[in-house]
Amino acid sequence: MNSKKKVYILLGIIIFIFTFSVMVLNSNLNKTSISTSSTGVLSNKKIGWGIKRNDNNEQPDLGKTNKEILDKYSGIAMGNSNDKYVYLTFDEGYEAGYTSKLLDILKENDVKAAFFITAHYLNTQPELVKRMIDEGHIVGNHTVNHKSMPDLDDNKIKEEIMNLHTAVYEKFNYEMKYIRPPMGEFSERTLDIIKNLGYTTTMWSLAYDDWDENKQGREEYGKNKVLSNIHNGAIILLHANSKDNCNILDSVINEIKQKGYEFKTLNEFK
Repeated sequence: MNSKKKVYILLGIIIFIFTFSVMVLNSNLNKTSISTSSTGVLSNKKIGWGIKRNDNNEQPDLGKTNKEILDKYSGIAMGNSNDKYVYLTFDEGYEAGYTSKLLDILKENDVKAAFFITAHYLNTQPELVKRMIDEGHIVGNHTVNHKSMPDLDDNKIKEEIMNLHTAVYEKFNYEMKYIRPPMGEFSERTLDIIKNLGYTTTMWSLAYDDWDENKQGREEYGKNKVLSNIHNGAIILLHANSKDNCNILDSVINEIKQKGYEFKTLNEFK
């Protein structure tokens, strides 16, 4: 083979390698643009929800930045300051034996609440979930496994929400539309995913350390925490695994009503 032929062959190989490299680069750029055009460009900085209480029945400080991010994605945490409306919600990760009594109390007082359940709760207590729905309460999504959503990728978040959504719909022909992020943790990325799935992120403006079963037997403490912090537009978070909450709920509801507040459902939120 003469030297001229060798040069042509070498040149052809170089052109082929260059063309192939450009094709691969363009393909990767296209993949990157697809990824960053969705939730990839949004912040995944974990936000832990918190409130700064006012013990004078005035609305608490929810944190300006966190509240702005929540509002941006149509989430809710507190109603308006003019109307004496309050919204009662419960988180239900597992059944501790009190929900049936809580439902009795709500029925006796003609109060509707929202119960945020996990897949474990649905699978172990379908009769209670059915009763919630039959008695006019809202059943909300607390995800399948109660994992912090900013720690999960996009697809896993969708599975955590929609697998529970589908299960509830198939069992009861009931479509959930409110979600409470596990542990009160979220990010801009997770809020965007939640909104795109048609859900309303539901935080709270009144809560206390009632979830710890080792901190029960503090009924006056719990009652005082709720009543001294009740305010216009309050979304009240209580945990249904608390024996104290079961014991104080009736008197708490009645005293809140005596203060002139009206219980509303999340469907009536404003």
